[in-house]
Amino acid sequence: MEREIDRTAVVLKEDENIGSVQIADDVVAMIASLATTEVDGVSSMAGNVTNELMSKVGMKNLTKGVKVDVLNGNVSVDLAVTMEFGCNIPATCQKVQLKVKNAIENMTGLTCSDVNIRIVGVNMKKDK
Repeated sequence: MEREIDRTAVVLKEDENIGSVQIADDVVAMIASLATTEVDGVSSMAGNVTNELMSKVGMKNLTKGVKVDVLNGNVSVDLAVTMEFGCNIPATCQKVQLKVKNAIENMTGLTCSDVNIRIVGVNMKKDK
């Protein structure tokens, strides 16, 4: 009997005696998104038009502004973020890169090779 492998998931562990553990790419993206928004100076994740429309009709997408590529146990992450006005952008981005890399590696056991950040805006409001 042949099993179908989910193309949007990576197999973390496979053992014929007990089964396999797979993690979806969306889970890796969610980990990256949550780690990013925990860093002071990051206002929010930026999404595309489709994500914005879906959130307006009640479907929140926790992975907006995040693109992950998982290949052979190696993760590459692209983030689109809005920063807070007045923060040191290079220092904040370095904190985001380290936090995202550590979160992915600690939670999944995968290796995170790249965390690329694109600043898409600056939030001028004082409150978060």
